[in-house]
Amino acid sequence: MKKLIMVLLVTFFGMAVQAQDKEVKKSKNATYEVAVNGNCDMCKKRIEKAAFSVKGVKSAEWSADHQDLHLILDENKCSVDDVCKAVAKAGHDTEKVKATEEDYNKLHTCCMYERL
Repeated sequence: MKKLIMVLLVTFFGMAVQAQDKEVKKSKNATYEVAVNGNCDMCKKRIEKAAFSVKGVKSAEWSADHQDLHLILDENKCSVDDVCKAVAKAGHDTEKVKATEEDYNKLHTCCMYERL
């Protein structure tokens, strides 16, 4: 009987430890780079404004030269996918989410980048 109780305790303890290992620690200052299409300073303002509209984004800076958005965000509040969706809604394609034709067509003519 003692052996049975001991085996059950060890089994439950092992499951509890294993369950804790599966929890993914989310960073409050996670850094990401996301490819975002755009052309000019108006694009820069629009892309960064869209990124900052997502709760949890701490820093967002888009580079026209490299066509990428540098992000620092709180993973407890948002994800990169949330930011990509917001940027796509503003009319700019990202590596993860493409803007709809309707959103893209709302861009100023100088902001209309070549779509793939």
